[in-house]
Amino acid sequence: MTALGILDLLLEGGACLTSMDVKLHGSGLILIGLGPGDLGLMTKHAIDTARDADFRFLEGYTATLPSDQEGLLTEFLGEWTMIMRPDVENPTKLLDLAERSTVALLVVGDPMHATTHIDLLLRAKDSGIPTLVIPGISATSLAVTRSGLQSYRFGRQITLPYSYGDYLPTSPLELLFNNLSNNLHTLVLLDLDPTGMGVKKPVPMSPGQAVEILVKMHEKMDGTDTPIPPFDTPFLERECILLSDLGTPDQSLCSGSLDDIAGIQSGRIHCMIVPAEMDDIERAAFEGIRT
Repeated sequence: MTALGILDLLLEGGACLTSMDVKLHGSGLILIGLGPGDLGLMTKHAIDTARDADFRFLEGYTATLPSDQEGLLTEFLGEWTMIMRPDVENPTKLLDLAERSTVALLVVGDPMHATTHIDLLLRAKDSGIPTLVIPGISATSLAVTRSGLQSYRFGRQITLPYSYGDYLPTSPLELLFNNLSNNLHTLVLLDLDPTGMGVKKPVPMSPGQAVEILVKMHEKMDGTDTPIPPFDTPFLERECILLSDLGTPDQSLCSGSLDDIAGIQSGRIHCMIVPAEMDDIERAAFEGIRT
């Protein structure tokens, strides 16, 4: 249903978008991708549209800008206000404003990589509010590019959540194992919100925390009827790539075992890739960034 809603949103009334040079006139909601962390990576279309908007809101919980870039945002695009999860998932005020003015929601990375933003667009459509999406470079695409692994060999990506009290889902690890069983690499996005509420500024998960949570998931699965594939490599010895601060001047990549990765303390925000069996070129790329 969501997919059909998105298609309808893009091709409403049978119309086709023939140019990226699209603007809203008078009012509407614009989702603008800021790119992965360096404002210099924004497209000219995104910059011009953000500057022309009547109101700018920075969505501050699905991803964050480095502090130096956040400090430059006013100079770069104009005055803005931080907006958190409750005001995006219950967007009455946001949509009311968009009915009479142009409202830009600034999103780190690409705005269409979060179901929250897709839902927001569909709500705007249901309210008869004009919408526009301007893509940005996503850390997920950068991770594949920078890893040196072949893009067509990636399976379903997963998000590794913080553990909330006694709640620890094993579904992310089950999906990872499923990818490995099908000889597919896995991109692992690390959670940013230890509260799960999306109200306070995010606290990115560290590599050590990520590995600890994976180990706990593995132990939990081992104590249930959920089957664990019979891999030859002990869990903590499984190879991994850590990608930190992608798309910023502080970007770094390293590879090693999960145990090696757990000891890395540098970097602000991270994601990981757990490779399946690598071909010769992929293996050379992996060894080239080994810790």
